[in-house]
Amino acid sequence: MGEKGITRDRAGLASTCEFYCEKILKGLLDVPVYFENDQVFAFHHTNPIWENHVVLLPKRHIESLITLEEADNDLLLELMRTAKMIASDFMVRCGAARVYTNLGEYQSSKHLHWHIGCGKQLRPY
Repeated sequence: MGEKGITRDRAGLASTCEFYCEKILKGLLDVPVYFENDQVFAFHHTNPIWENHVVLLPKRHIESLITLEEADNDLLLELMRTAKMIASDFMVRCGAARVYTNLGEYQSSKHLHWHIGCGKQLRPY
């Protein structure tokens, strides 16, 4: 990581990742942890859209779903296993669940992450 809040993707392009890389993953912002292992981190959203809203991200910086490479297959599999675990829990709680990631201009933080949610919508998204 170069300048504060700036990371470089595999092509060497700068991307901002201040919130997830600089605050969440470094532990500078205290968040309620849902699940964590050596590859992934899942926490309860700090400004939830739904009653139950978890954000799942890899601990290693990857800009987005479409920047994943063959070498990232094990990490992608771990992300999907974890998303399945969280979504299964939410299916029991709510009978339905949302699982999604954003790309391009829809992705406000340039660190790959999934939103997993269920329950009453608390605010627009």
